[in-house]
Amino acid sequence: MSQSAKTPSTPSTSTAGEAPGPRRSADPLPEATHRTVEVPGGRIHLVEQGAGPLVLMVHGFPESWYSWRHQLPALAAAGYRAVAIDVRGYGRSSKPREVSAYRMLAHVADNVAVVRALGEETAVIVGHDWGSPIAANSALLRPDVFTAVALLSVPYAPRGETRPTEAFARLGGDGEFYISYFQEPGRAEAEIEPDVRGWLAGFYAALSGEAVPPSDPGDVTRYSVPPGGKLSDRFPEDVRLPLPWLTGADLDFYAEEFEGTGLTGGLNRYRNVDRDWEDLAAWNGAPLTQPALFIGGEHDAPTRWMSDAIKAFPRTLPGLSASHLLDGCGHWVQQERPAEVNRLLTDWLHTLPAAPARTAD
Repeated sequence: MSQSAKTPSTPSTSTAGEAPGPRRSADPLPEATHRTVEVPGGRIHLVEQGAGPLVLMVHGFPESWYSWRHQLPALAAAGYRAVAIDVRGYGRSSKPREVSAYRMLAHVADNVAVVRALGEETAVIVGHDWGSPIAANSALLRPDVFTAVALLSVPYAPRGETRPTEAFARLGGDGEFYISYFQEPGRAEAEIEPDVRGWLAGFYAALSGEAVPPSDPGDVTRYSVPPGGKLSDRFPEDVRLPLPWLTGADLDFYAEEFEGTGLTGGLNRYRNVDRDWEDLAAWNGAPLTQPALFIGGEHDAPTRWMSDAIKAFPRTLPGLSASHLLDGCGHWVQQERPAEVNRLLTDWLHTLPAAPARTAD
């Protein structure tokens, strides 16, 4: 892997300032640098720390760059230029109105443009939740740019023969699977946006390691909408905030982000699953061949549902270094287990070509 180890330079774009978006009274990570860069679809807000080979981190739903708050300083200390973005539709990044603007190809183009705007040629890409398939497809479509990939929570699964919305329609138990529920513009927003903080608290708790997982790994009842109801009807009542990994201040940060932007941008990612399936037809069944790492939680729903995808890693991820399932961990892997994830990431990164020299502890 030929990664630059040069000192970070200011992008040659004219958008080094902050873009309009949610504003807070205090910076939650003052030692990091915020900036925005131009991409084909508008702008991407990013937060960076450190110098060395570039590691680009991509969050999922409903999160932001802030979900990598523990990894930014740890990777910087390990000798990397750590960069966490607000995915389009989130935070201070652009929020196109068209649903189709959130297709996978647009996210891949954003990631490539971020690398170029930062003056780099290549990067390691790391993704969590929806950020995991975005990272995987970025590496799949642009192996010249993304030379290694780490996937958190959602394992790599190549495009298959079944249209995604048809597959999701078969799930849900006695209700409607949450991804199907998210398909109609405005429907989920009407549930979430009247009480963003309360809904986020319930959603984070429901998918955390603190929530008792179903005894049957295939049981999706908790992640389905009951007839005539809402997704929040399934949130557990026995999990209370603050969680060990989510303080009131953390929840406030996320709530302020989404109270300022709304949820439509994030939900539009779900509304492109069929469009992605059509766009990626040429890569049907394609393996991801770069050096790879997978980290999931023992009680993480996608890890449980997609156990067959993990079993297929020898074929679909031939460059996989290791696959880790963290005991007792839920969905929010890098937030629930920051020290363990930081160690696994940095140990893996140091095995890659052109890794910075280790320093004495």
